[in-house]
Amino acid sequence: MKKLLFSLMALALTTTVAFAQKKADDVAKLKTETIDMGKIPQNVPATVTFVVTNISNEPLIIENASPTCGCTIGDYTKEPIMPGKEGKITATYNAANLNTFEKHMNVKFAGVDEVKSITIKGEVLDADAYAKYKASQPATTADTKTPAGKVAKKKASSPTAKVSAN
Repeated sequence: MKKLLFSLMALALTTTVAFAQKKADDVAKLKTETIDMGKIPQNVPATVTFVVTNISNEPLIIENASPTCGCTIGDYTKEPIMPGKEGKITATYNAANLNTFEKHMNVKFAGVDEVKSITIKGEVLDADAYAKYKASQPATTADTKTPAGKVAKKKASSPTAKVSAN
């Protein structure tokens, strides 16, 4: 009877230890797991940055952030990320092929068996299509170019400011 009870206790202890392992979501929080790059021009590499916050009570180490294909290059914070602080993972897509894309990177944190997957996506356009796309977009900055190539600034004091040449 004692052998049976001892065996059951040993089984319960090993099962508890097996299920008590850390998960990526227990040590790190990503601001987003997917970044949409939108429309990007062909043959112009595009880079995005994922922000990782250490939500654990001990330093967080990114062991690896590896892309799942050769068209993407990854980099990451190599130093330990202190509790409450942020690190970065960058993904650079080469944009060689026309079409929509969705690429993944596998992120491995030290002391965590689980691998976290992050995603970049977007659409690669040829030069003509990209130029048409950009021309159709509203201006997003206060500075614009005039036909003479001079920089014009919008007056910030009025909500209906007019553009004037400097």
